[in-house]
Parts: sequence; C-alpha cells; structure tokens
Amino acid sequence: MMMTSSTLLVEPKNLIDAATLDAYTSEQLAPLNIVQIMAQIPHRYPFLLIDGVTAHEQAKWIEGYKNVSINEPFFQGHFPNQPIMPGVLQIEALAQLGGVLMSFTPKGKGKLGVFAGLDNVRFRRMVVPGDRLDLRMEFIKMRGPVCKMRGIASVDGQPAVEAELMFSFVDHA
Repeated sequence: MMMTSSTLLVEPKNLIDAATLDAYTSEQLAPLNIVQIMAQIPHRYPFLLIDGVTAHEQAKWIEGYKNVSINEPFFQGHFPNQPIMPGVLQIEALAQLGGVLMSFTPKGKGKLGVFAGLDNVRFRRMVVPGDRLDLRMEFIKMRGPVCKMRGIASVDGQPAVEAELMFSFVDHA
C-alpha cells in the first residue's frame, strides 16, 4: 500500500470494541486509550508522546494521534516566542506508535524497541500548540530482532514529517 497523507483521514472499519481488547483477531485490533497504550510501551510523562490509537491491524499498520498542547515541557525552550514541536519529538512519537504495533507481535511482545536507524526523513511543515498530530506507521519488514517501518505524521491532512524507522527489539533490563 502506498502511504499518502490522505490515508490518515480514512475512517477505521470493522474494529472490535475497546472493551474486548484481549479478544482481538489476528487481523483486527481495538482502538487503545492512554492506559492501554502505557500497558504496551514503557514511556511515561513527560516523554510519552502518543495520546490514542484509533485503528491498527496486527503486524501491518497502526494509526494514532498526539494532541499538541502549549503545556508541553519542550515549548519552554523551543522556542519561547514561537513554539514549535521539535522534529525529533515528532519522529519519537512515530517510533512509540511503532512500538505499540510491535507489542502485539510474538517478536515484539515483552521487548523494548530501540532505534537502529532512520532513513528518508523529510520535515514538511511546523507543528505548533493546538495541532493534532495524526500518526501512521506501516510495517515494511522484520529480519531477526530488527524491524523496519514507514511513518508519516500529519496535521489537518498535511504531512508534517515522513520517515523510515528501524528498531531493534531487546529484552527489558
């Protein structure tokens, strides 16, 4: 599937009810709230950068979002008179979403995903307080403990950042 910013605007179909999260099929998984996200990845405030998962298909793709608020700690210094969400944190939000997707796979369950590489990163627009950063990650391939995904983050249907991210899955310390 070719990923475009319009894929972020497609309504999820055939999702199971969030209350039945443990009863997902191999293809359909429920939307996740913040508590369910925290059960899947170790990130916590102030570094948990996703607020919700709206749709996902096991080992294929995942969509979620980050509500960007002026109360974010990074806005104190980036930049005081013109707050802009740092691009590296947009990439981190995509990575965390990818970690949630992989947490539902046998190779990713109970593991910690750490960055192994970034390719083809392009920043397309600024992300500012009040924006909703819509996130999408698509699985490309997995070889051993290394996984590659393609990600796009958008605001109002306009791409903010696009990248290919590689992760290595390691045991928790």
